[in-house]
Amino acid sequence: MSTHASRPPRPRRSWGPRIALALFCLAAIAVIWVTNVLLTERFTEATRNRAEVRLTLYVGNLISELQRNSIVPQLLARDPELIGALSSSDFSRSTQRLLSFVDEIGAASLVLYDRDGRIVAATDRNRLGETHRGAPYFVDAMRANSTVFTIFQQPTGGYSFLYSRKIDANGAGLGVISVEVDLAKLERSWAGTSDAVLVTNSEGEIILSTEPRWRGLPESEALERQSAPSAIERAFLATDWTALPIDAYLRGEAVMRREMRVPFQGWKMVTFTAYSSVRERVNGVLALEIMGFAMLLALTFWISSRKSASRLLLVRRESDQLRRLNMRLQREIAQRQQVERNLESAEQTIAQSSKLAVLGEMSASVSHELNQPLAAMKTYLAGARLLLQRRRAEEALSSFQRIDDLIDRMGAITRQLKSYARKGNQAFEPVDARAALSSALAMMEPQLKTRSVAINRTLPPGPAMILGDRLRFEQVIINLLRNALDATKGVRDPRIDITLTVDEAVVLTVHDNGPGIEDLDALFEPFYTTKQPGDGVGLGLAISSGIVNDLGGRLTARNASGGGAVFEVQLPILEEGMAAAE
Repeated sequence: MSTHASRPPRPRRSWGPRIALALFCLAAIAVIWVTNVLLTERFTEATRNRAEVRLTLYVGNLISELQRNSIVPQLLARDPELIGALSSSDFSRSTQRLLSFVDEIGAASLVLYDRDGRIVAATDRNRLGETHRGAPYFVDAMRANSTVFTIFQQPTGGYSFLYSRKIDANGAGLGVISVEVDLAKLERSWAGTSDAVLVTNSEGEIILSTEPRWRGLPESEALERQSAPSAIERAFLATDWTALPIDAYLRGEAVMRREMRVPFQGWKMVTFTAYSSVRERVNGVLALEIMGFAMLLALTFWISSRKSASRLLLVRRESDQLRRLNMRLQREIAQRQQVERNLESAEQTIAQSSKLAVLGEMSASVSHELNQPLAAMKTYLAGARLLLQRRRAEEALSSFQRIDDLIDRMGAITRQLKSYARKGNQAFEPVDARAALSSALAMMEPQLKTRSVAINRTLPPGPAMILGDRLRFEQVIINLLRNALDATKGVRDPRIDITLTVDEAVVLTVHDNGPGIEDLDALFEPFYTTKQPGDGVGLGLAISSGIVNDLGGRLTARNASGGGAVFEVQLPILEEGMAAAE
């Protein structure tokens, strides 16, 4: 009987470590994927908000430059030397006269035409003698009694922007003065940023752009000049292909498009902002997570591989490399934390920036108020000259006194504008709420003229005295009026009712017939807004509520039973306010 030699048993394969390793890898992948999604959304939103703020600043600078130059033709059309030169056809000093103005005004050029359309004086002497009799900026100005704005394309592809106005004397047109607005400097300032910027007119043609090849074309045709893969065209509306390579989308460097209406002749501004910084910040955090998982995995392998000296040496080298990577990432994290702190500080100053944005709207009203004293001063000077020639010195001194009063009035207007833009805690003083309301309505006059809104005011017969800062109280009124104007944009017969009453307290009520307020609970929260992106940042009501609280009152809002929104400001009367201050 034969016997068989017994075989040694096979070693059992242990699946436990492999399953644990697989579960560990799946958990790491899930954490990294969730982190990538959440951080990408967060940083993308931050990039979008900064792009909207920059777009608002670009539009504000453009409107400020146009409004600043719009008043120049009206002033130069009344210049006695230019009128005298056109009347006598003696233009020997006219060019030097224009050169003395151009640097102070900041315009691109100044040109004086006679009644036949011939250039008789210009800041560019090479243009003297040119004839522009059929040019629209000359023909339209001679036919109109106000300032005319004209855009025309230059042979080089760029655009020129002209304000022109007729110069007349005794009802007869002597010529035309034109001012070319220097918008090219805005293009140069935009080119120094990371955004691609373009401005289109009411017909949709690009008139300003950081990319010269886009000028004169619609936006769609301008973007088609640069070829792009179909996948990127489906993912994004537009991409700045002049600044990014073709594989920008694969590397996470595609751009977003932002659009805002420019409140000037139907213009529109569009910006393109790259997302490259978002990918870098997300990758930094993901690298930190990967480093943490890698350290855990390396520790596991180090415990399981102590039996092999060579494996131990390899693990130590990997640990050293990961440690150096950790130090580098910690420095990057510290830098990013510093950037976030700087961003928080910048957000705290947005409130003051919104106050400065009102200066652009106030400038039209201030310019209108300054024109009247200037015209009166010119009349008084002419009268004083005649009185001195007739040896009537006492009557001439009366004219000079009136001129001095007009100068004081102009100084008060400019001081009011400067004090409105300046921060500071001024001492409270007695303020008549009626006068503050009238001043606020005067500042809002340019916006009210552009809209056919019925303004109904109900004021008490006597003074409505409060203790506070008049300029800050006027800011509250302006913010409420601006919100009411925005709320009535889509209403057929817009109306705003303003009621000021005096009883146990001074109560100011602003009632509009708009659609009303959707969320009353979040209305006074900072950055809460129902306006379209680029029309506001949601700080007006929050700032107004803080000002009213500082004045010892309260600001409330509700929806009216008949429709529309009602904002109510309650402030203590002068006696109660002085007692609280003491």
